[in-house]
Amino acid sequence: MEITDSRLVAASQRDVWAAVHDPEILRQAIPGCQSLIATGARMEAEVTLKIGPVKATFKGDVTFDEEHPHDSMVLQGAGKGGIAGFAKGRARVTLTPEGAGTRIDYCVDVTVGGKIAQLGARLIQGTATKLSAEFFDRLEAQLVTETPAG
Repeated sequence: MEITDSRLVAASQRDVWAAVHDPEILRQAIPGCQSLIATGARMEAEVTLKIGPVKATFKGDVTFDEEHPHDSMVLQGAGKGGIAGFAKGRARVTLTPEGAGTRIDYCVDVTVGGKIAQLGARLIQGTATKLSAEFFDRLEAQLVTETPAG
């Protein structure tokens, strides 16, 4: 399944780049994130999500690849949620200055298996869209809190 979207955030390209690499900001921005530990270009996470009738805690990791500081990166990750199933994916993220903010364009290719795969693409895509919006709202709130006015 492929999900492509963009979002304009009210922060500079440098601040967005820094936030996406800050484990504490990400932990607070990721919906359902219980823990996030960074080890170099790799982050290990534990996230509890509800997709339709299925609620599960996923444990997995994400790596940052093909980084072009402040401009773009590729994120690759995989997580397992016990009997709920698994998810793995790859996201290409591009940051572009736009006015006083930054446009974040992303294209995610995701594969799911197990119980969550049985829920159907429409429900999974709807949940992913909702979670993405929540992530960006929280990320932008963190950027506004962390970034001094000026």
